[in-house]
Amino acid sequence: MRSLVLAAVAVGFAAPLRAADPPTHQIPYRLTDTKHVLVRAKLNGQGPFNFILDTGAPAVFVPKVVAKKIGLKVDGKGWGSFDQFELEGGVTVPKTRCRVEDLFQLEGMNGMGLAGVELHGVIGANVLARFKITYDFTADKLTFVTLDYNPPDPKGLGGKGGQGGLEVIGPVMKMMAGFMGIKPNFTVAPVGFLGIDADAKKGGVFVTKVFPDGPADKAGIKVGDKLDTVRSNSLDELRDLTRELAKTTAGQRIKVEIVRDGKTQTLNVKLGGGL
Repeated sequence: MRSLVLAAVAVGFAAPLRAADPPTHQIPYRLTDTKHVLVRAKLNGQGPFNFILDTGAPAVFVPKVVAKKIGLKVDGKGWGSFDQFELEGGVTVPKTRCRVEDLFQLEGMNGMGLAGVELHGVIGANVLARFKITYDFTADKLTFVTLDYNPPDPKGLGGKGGQGGLEVIGPVMKMMAGFMGIKPNFTVAPVGFLGIDADAKKGGVFVTKVFPDGPADKAGIKVGDKLDTVRSNSLDELRDLTRELAKTTAGQRIKVEIVRDGKTQTLNVKLGGGL
């Protein structure tokens, strides 16, 4: 009997412990006219600002005008640090180092209005390497899964001429835009934010999560509701929902038709803009 008890205890200790699932966030994004992936961020609680994701950049980059606007302290080598770097969708990275520098790529695109929206910075490896990121361009969000990894501080960007002399291109493109009569159009509003997660199942598109105090929550949409139509267009697949929301802007009111307990209801939803 004693041996059986010891064996049971041994088996109990040998059973593997299941690790808790790492935090996962759904980050709203859009593609710019230049096909860059754009997300929005708050810097030390200020913003939002428009950032593009660049896995080839070693760090977060912000131009000098943004650093001045938020009162960021910059050292003699052109580095600053955010107490909090927050992406729309819930990702927060404390104590994030950033490079304060006027990148010619951003100056050029902003000067000629190429992206269709004003760009305020670049998110590089010292933030992106902390997450496993899933890109699905048929959806309206990127999936960020937190990794147990702290990337090393970026190095080798100190001093002048860090862009190899290419920094002169940005001002030149601005000047060319003036000569050509090009006026950047930055009036593009953020895509409307409904405030739900949804999934396509047999029979249609169903709500799987409603964000508290979001537009859907305020309009009365609940988990389990079937999204029948959005903007009077029927939904058969998840991409139908994404396509309809891509045509909206923050603050716009749209009609959403849901089916709950076999009954159809039409709700008037005022879309948000995130952050």
